[in-house]
Amino acid sequence: MKLVITIISNSDVERVTDRLAQNGFFATRISTTGQFLIDGHTALLIGCEDEKVEALYEILKNSVTKRTVRTTGVTSTLAGSLLKQAVDVEEYGGVAFTLDVDSFQKF
Repeated sequence: MKLVITIISNSDVERVTDRLAQNGFFATRISTTGQFLIDGHTALLIGCEDEKVEALYEILKNSVTKRTVRTTGVTSTLAGSLLKQAVDVEEYGGVAFTLDVDSFQKF
């Protein structure tokens, strides 16, 4: 058994959860906020059998959109810093972390 933790842009999360449900995967949604890209993101916790992980990845890859966003740089304490200049940043549609699950119980 695996636990797949994904971080998905709010722009894609409805499409992702719909396609997951259509393919028999179910997720718990947790709203999250990143430090650099402040647009909304959602963490999905997805329990999955070992042999279904690759199919899950394919659904995720085909359901998200990579995009370029314009954002201001990070806050700096340096006087005259250029870190506050707007920059274009490539935002991936999602990130996935897969963890082994020692035990899984439904109550």
